[in-house]
Amino acid sequence: MAGETLKRTKLYDAVYKQSGLSRIETAGLVEAVLETISIAIMNGESVKLSSFGTFTVRKKKERIGRNPKTGKITPVCSRRVMTFKASDTLKQKVLAGCRK
Repeated sequence: MAGETLKRTKLYDAVYKQSGLSRIETAGLVEAVLETISIAIMNGESVKLSSFGTFTVRKKKERIGRNPKTGKITPVCSRRVMTFKASDTLKQKVLAGCRK
């Protein structure tokens, strides 16, 4: 699995195999969950998924930046950025996978 990307279709299939729902119902369920998470994040809410992690939105202030190639000073506008902090459970699972 190293180097692969989990795409929506693979996610649909994984949920389909475990849920017993039809493929169409599974796709709708996955899309509804992703849409709900996306809307919450866009509204600036934190999304905490137990045993997985927390998505949060941070506000970064305007600052002065520098182009490393030319040395030119450029203002960097204030913006919102999304961060993800993995739960301890997920960190332990990843670490255990590295030890195999």
